[in-house]
Amino acid sequence: MPRPVPPALLPWIEVLVCPNCGQGLEDADGTLRCPARHSFDIARAGYVSLLSGAPAISGDDDDMARARDRFLSTGAYAPLRTLIGELAPGDLSRVLDIGCGTGYYLAGLLDRRPAARGLGVDTSVRALRFTARAHERAAAASWDVFSRFPLRDGAVDLVLDVFAPRHPAEFARVLAPGGHLLVVRPAAEHLAELRAAVPGMVSVDPRKEERLEAALDPLFTTEAVRDLRFSVDLEEGMARELVAMTPSARHVEARSLDQVLPRASPVTVSVTASIHRRR
Repeated sequence: MPRPVPPALLPWIEVLVCPNCGQGLEDADGTLRCPARHSFDIARAGYVSLLSGAPAISGDDDDMARARDRFLSTGAYAPLRTLIGELAPGDLSRVLDIGCGTGYYLAGLLDRRPAARGLGVDTSVRALRFTARAHERAAAASWDVFSRFPLRDGAVDLVLDVFAPRHPAEFARVLAPGGHLLVVRPAAEHLAELRAAVPGMVSVDPRKEERLEAALDPLFTTEAVRDLRFSVDLEEGMARELVAMTPSARHVEARSLDQVLPRASPVTVSVTASIHRRR
């Protein structure tokens, strides 16, 4: 029996399009379907898969998604969630969260914007299980950020990108005139203590800001840039969860974690956040 479309997803159907043919989608007894009869089922966990072609191979696996949920639920990154709420425009209707993970930052923003509705997008269906229940106004969908988004032009007011891949041309296309892009990325000192202690952790690209500016400048104007730096005291188990929720988890041996993590507390969180307006 088809599952009903989650209430949080219903307001998004009018701006979603089929990833195969680009035509509009409708609710057909709990399945999203286009006039060409391409159909997309609602998963039991509450998200819809709008991936076309081969399934995406990136994104969190089950262990990473669970580690992310456990770590973020401690509130260790709450200052970053607060900063996102401060930088985001006040008048929002639709928020698209790219690479949303478990929906932690999207849920925080929706708490501060009671009129807004969110759509969290990720290639990891394991993470989307958490997003689909992160907030009553947060819908969840899977698609490939490097492909054309299954959204109509000008469909959203804000694109949120926190530690996620970027597709500037698509960000600009789906933003309404005057819409905004909010980008959060790690700064040079981010998790420096862990990176020094744990062999194999992914380093921060020293040219990250230069590359970001070159990618966004043709399509966006920068309105504000904020640096955020704070220290997190990692209680027992938190350091492991922090490593496990990042891409470094694929490069770090569990045995090395056992040897060095007890020496890795506290740790520095250092990020740069910026808000950009579509040209």
